[in-house]
Amino acid sequence: MDKYNFISESKLIQKTHFLKSAELYPFFKEVTSPQTDVAFFGNKKVLMFGSNNYLGLNNHPDIKKAAQDAITKYGTSCTGSRFMNGTLNLHKQLENELKNFLEKEAVIVFPTGFQVNLGVIPALAGKNDCIFIDELNHASIIDGCQLSYAKRVKYKHNDPDDLLKKLELFSNDFSKNLIVTDGIFSMDGDIAQLDRIVEAGRKYNAITMVDCAHAIGVIGKNGAGTASHFGISNEIDLIGGTFSKSLASVGGFIAGDADMIEYLSHASRSFMFSASLPPASVASALAALRIMRTDSSFNQKLWENTDFAIQKMRAFGLDIGKTETPIIPIYIRNSEKTFRVAKRLFDNGVYVNPVVSPAVKDSDSLLRFSLTSAHDKEQIMFAITEVARAIKHFSKQLNGSYVHTD
Repeated sequence: MDKYNFISESKLIQKTHFLKSAELYPFFKEVTSPQTDVAFFGNKKVLMFGSNNYLGLNNHPDIKKAAQDAITKYGTSCTGSRFMNGTLNLHKQLENELKNFLEKEAVIVFPTGFQVNLGVIPALAGKNDCIFIDELNHASIIDGCQLSYAKRVKYKHNDPDDLLKKLELFSNDFSKNLIVTDGIFSMDGDIAQLDRIVEAGRKYNAITMVDCAHAIGVIGKNGAGTASHFGISNEIDLIGGTFSKSLASVGGFIAGDADMIEYLSHASRSFMFSASLPPASVASALAALRIMRTDSSFNQKLWENTDFAIQKMRAFGLDIGKTETPIIPIYIRNSEKTFRVAKRLFDNGVYVNPVVSPAVKDSDSLLRFSLTSAHDKEQIMFAITEVARAIKHFSKQLNGSYVHTD
């Protein structure tokens, strides 16, 4: 028996082979330029509506210089974990400025945003505890829950009333309860009702945590995220996030009370046993944070673009759900059609990300259209027009051989 039969027989690899043979495979394209309002894939120039570069800072000259200066001073890596020899004064500087920005007592910085959830959630909840999560939370939250061995209870998407019902049913059965939600949902583009979630947590003595990966730089005072947006930064227990989006770098963070962060710095395995965030990445995030705190023009332009795009998409009759942020899902509701629309758009000079099963249900397949402050209204209008034309072109039912899975 071939020990690799499970690969060739998997639906995942069958779908991949079909997409490649049909020249519809959209993943792992090689980018050969910075990604601002435009990007190059080889010699092909496209309008970039697929990045998380919300404030358009990833090619900012001050941020690039900060990264270069950090390499000159510290080298290219820290040669160890934060727990041992990998803590630079630069890490501490970033953590101190972040805690003030987020209005929390302390912060620690992780190598990635994904590792924040992989490390923090299992450190807070174990097999005798319960974690309450939104049904559309990010994969990193799901994986963090699985690593914790805690009971996991899902509540309906962005529905604090259903959360309250679940807390009433289950919270008394466990030693400790934890509520975790995205701040802005990465596919649907809606904002978590965090004020009511925190209120529910207080009623049942639960720890509350928000992942502001897509909210930092987008909402809140100076872009401080979802807790700031609702004015509850002092009421929520933990604020997590990433530097890989608005902050034009890579890495992640968790912010909270001093005792909580001290505990997590000694209990989060993905913090303790991962190589420290490299100097250039730390310096880039710090420079971006300073720009974000002092120059509101990037956020203002982002929201001008967002309001314009949402208005025009609805005028075109596009199905964009309940989005209220720069993340705009354009629902196609068929996986193969989604791939075909995305390819046609790319061929016509517009890059968007197709999101299909198993990331979402086939009936929820979508194009994830992401805006930045770098775009202008002419570019946005061109892209929306091309999206509408592509969807109309493939409006008839497809009879291809694509294997659909929920």
